Amino acid sequence: MMDELDDRSTLGVTEFHPAALSARDYLISIADKLPLYLESFSSCALGGNRLAEICSGTLNRLMTGKPVSDRYLLGLAWTIRKMEEKESGQVE
Repeated sequence: MMDELDDRSTLGVTEFHPAALSARDYLISIADKLPLYLESFSSCALGGNRLAEICSGTLNRLMTGKPVSDRYLLGLAWTIRKMEEKESGQVE
């Protein structure tokens, strides 16, 4: 039996992760760049890059208005953010 803390720290079946809203807002803020990211992810996916395969599919679903789980949304936003940080020289 789960104690009260475990119950409160576990997402419900229909509950989305609260940080998914922030991920969505971030992706909206860079909407003009998303087609370029889709092209890059798709190109890398052809070479068997698993991260690119997942991000390409997720971004394609988003751009075509299909549902995307919070897990995939968070992963896509994090990946793009890290790419942008690297490009701007913020991370090594």
